[in-house]
Amino acid sequence: MIPAMSATASASARRASVTALRFGRVAAMGTVAALILFAGVWGSWGTAQHVMLAKGREAGTVRVTRCAGDSCSGPFNPTSEGSLARARVELTKSVAVRQGQTYDVVLKPGTSDAVRSGPAGILYAWVPLGGALLLASVVVAGGLRLTRAAWVLGLSGAVLLTSAFLAVQ
Repeated sequence: MIPAMSATASASARRASVTALRFGRVAAMGTVAALILFAGVWGSWGTAQHVMLAKGREAGTVRVTRCAGDSCSGPFNPTSEGSLARARVELTKSVAVRQGQTYDVVLKPGTSDAVRSGPAGILYAWVPLGGALLLASVVVAGGLRLTRAAWVLGLSGAVLLTSAFLAVQ
């Protein structure tokens, strides 16, 4: 303590510094959690927009005839008005795409890239958000010390990932 400083002034300065540190921690961790959630939405929206906003897009089915590398392909049979049959469209290969199976798909505009549609496609498109929810729950619990909010985020992420896993099987 500075000799000219009283004990109450020292305690007041200590409280002010603790408050400033607490505010800094909350601001930093809140920003990190928000960025994680934003990145999850951004990562999901690239695919989810085609599945969820399918009005006016070419919809149909694809029977997977060939899988190589990171993609599978097969003929496209349209089910929506204005769609044209195509000899070959590509579907991103994942654990949920098997050769010989038929899948409901929506084509990305102007390309021959197909995205799974229906409930399985919607849930699968939002998988990056599910991972972000799980990661953000750790930040919220540890950095913000909001355990209830962290449990809500974590359980929401776990439910989304489990639902997507069960839906694409």
